[in-house]
Amino acid sequence: MPGKISDALSSWEGTCSHAKDRSRWRIVSACIWWTTWKEKSSRCFESLENDVQKIKLNFILLLCFWCNQIYSNVYMFTNSQRQEERTGKYGTPRVKYLQELVTQFQNASAEETKEKIVANLANFAYDPFNFTFLRQLNAIELFLDCLTEPSEKLVEFGIGGICNACADPANAALVTQNDGIPLVIQCLSSPVRNTVNYALGALYYLCNASNKEEILKPEVIDAIKSYAAAGGVSTSFSNLAQAFLDQHVPQLN
Repeated sequence: MPGKISDALSSWEGTCSHAKDRSRWRIVSACIWWTTWKEKSSRCFESLENDVQKIKLNFILLLCFWCNQIYSNVYMFTNSQRQEERTGKYGTPRVKYLQELVTQFQNASAEETKEKIVANLANFAYDPFNFTFLRQLNAIELFLDCLTEPSEKLVEFGIGGICNACADPANAALVTQNDGIPLVIQCLSSPVRNTVNYALGALYYLCNASNKEEILKPEVIDAIKSYAAAGGVSTSFSNLAQAFLDQHVPQLN
């Protein structure tokens, strides 16, 4: 076991030579550091502590989304100081940039353009720094609207944004208030693997005492149980589904 972070990264890079996709392999270590750093910040500054199971789930969800967006030229910031460092004194403020994206989406007519914009917005949705801005700009509602579109890409990126944003209770409450739970559940039957992954993650964060009757219906539990048993087909399906069952349907264990 490497004794230093630099040694661990060097070892990881060496192992990368055997990976089929080096870019995706390299992003795993970055995802580990980011998930760990976010957990540390949550404990230090917000007195919020996740259990090991949820930390693992956060890592898996983030890794899935980053890998899916690996070629997206998007950068995330976690505080005002870091944003100013990257954008400079005359850079576009984050809320203004997000507002421009929302406006572009509303004015776009080409489906491909809409898909790129929603993917961009969804990529910002995992960062707590952006949560308030996204609520102010009704981005959560925009993501939900995408779930009703015929385009599988719009649905995929829309549920990805919801999954990322729902780690925040206020965002999760907005999804529930806007009748979003049936739309998220509907994504469990999607033919697109990423859409199912994001739906499982979103339901993990959404499910609570106030809405569990709507989520924990027999048909929904059966669908999630089938994904939990599908480890041979998809490890991500299996891990996410099992995490949901462990957290919200413990009597099955």
